Amino acid sequence: MRICLSTLPVDCAERIATTLLAERLVACVNLLGPLESRYWWDGAIQTDQEIMLLLKTHDDLTTRLIERLRELHPYEVPEIVIIPVEFVSPPYLAWVDAQTLPARG
Repeated sequence: MRICLSTLPVDCAERIATTLLAERLVACVNLLGPLESRYWWDGAIQTDQEIMLLLKTHDDLTTRLIERLRELHPYEVPEIVIIPVEFVSPPYLAWVDAQTLPARG
């Protein structure tokens, strides 16, 4: 299992989360926020309201998830961070596997 983090504008986070779920690229998405993000862009510190997506997927779908998130993401430089999972309870892992099986099959 892998976890992907990505921040998005508030107005498109729900649509992108639902699309990734519908395509079975993820088993679960947590929409965290809204939160305030501060970052460097074009030589200045920017501040925006965003939603962070916490996406849970199967190892085999990582590349496809990254590609699809890049397609859907409105930012020129989207934040896409993949975190390998050191431990996951076996029942939860089985559930993630079952929910993403159609995309892997």
